[in-house]
Amino acid sequence: MERRYNFNAGPSALPQEVLDHAQSELLSYQQLGMSIMEFSHRSKEYQKIHDGANELLRELLNIPDDYEVLFLQGGASLQFSMIPMNFLTEGKQGNYLITGSWSQKALNEAEKVGHTFIGSSSKDNDFRSIPDMDTIKYSNRDAYVHLTSNNTIHGTQWKGFPENSQSNFIADMSSDILSRSLPINQFSLIYAGAQKNLGPAGVTVVILKKDMLKNVPDNLPTMLDYRTHVDKKSLYNTPPSFAIYMLSLVLQWTKKKGGIQAIEKMNAEKTNLLYNTIDGSKGFYHGTAEKQSRSSMNVTFRLPGKELEELFLKEAEEEGFVGLKGHRSVGGCRASLYNAVPIESVQALCDFMHTFHHKHNI
Repeated sequence: MERRYNFNAGPSALPQEVLDHAQSELLSYQQLGMSIMEFSHRSKEYQKIHDGANELLRELLNIPDDYEVLFLQGGASLQFSMIPMNFLTEGKQGNYLITGSWSQKALNEAEKVGHTFIGSSSKDNDFRSIPDMDTIKYSNRDAYVHLTSNNTIHGTQWKGFPENSQSNFIADMSSDILSRSLPINQFSLIYAGAQKNLGPAGVTVVILKKDMLKNVPDNLPTMLDYRTHVDKKSLYNTPPSFAIYMLSLVLQWTKKKGGIQAIEKMNAEKTNLLYNTIDGSKGFYHGTAEKQSRSSMNVTFRLPGKELEELFLKEAEEEGFVGLKGHRSVGGCRASLYNAVPIESVQALCDFMHTFHHKHNI
């Protein structure tokens, strides 16, 4: 069956090689007569996958030894609550940099736990840009400073990250982790739902600096205490073993492609193709994010009028393009160019956009 052009924002495209590999051993993992979904999470077979995924993620992202790598459940949304529950102690505040819907949701959850503060926001311009780092406000009461590295709904992305020697920076990197080189040492905690660049939905990666654990309160529910998962190496309860298996295959694919540097170069080629098509259309297509803040993962754009947008989306779907409708909260169009989206799909989209423009130019 012919595969469609998948531009979904998440769950999103998976590499064809990874899907083929998983299919080949779905019924019998390494010819052992059982699916990996049927193995005990205490078995040596699963333990090898679990440890291998941890080690390979450390290698690809160059994660230092003073950081823990955890595989948790509950998505990034559970991290919105776990972070303040573990680190927002009495007398402290959570400092949130608001650049879109997801950072706002993280703030909303923190407000239920303790004191919060908005250190910067781009709400005034409808989240069309990333705030200037010089405008960020800090306080000696900050327990941490939280940001969302890439904003899937509004199509913006932090190109560099703020630095403050007195701050513990925490980042939701769900939609751009593994897409570019990262200064891990600038962050005390990074978290990411897998369903964009890491694998299927079901597992959440947490990269946590060990010294963050020293002030965690002792009255937390066991499953919401990071120390539980550190102590048990993400095996306190049954992990999402198949999702972690798929994560391990995606990490192997990433390494085979040449690692983060090669992936970053491929992503730049895809991004340039699509943005050049938008910018070269003389206003027929126009990007919604300011150029200096444009995301390399989620390209958001509009057409001249709602009726034309609906026709564009309808004809695109008929041609095999999936996931081009913008988020329901903002409308418009969005193409998500995650790691597994091949450049051939992006070229096909650009060709379609050129044809549609020629047919409907006004």
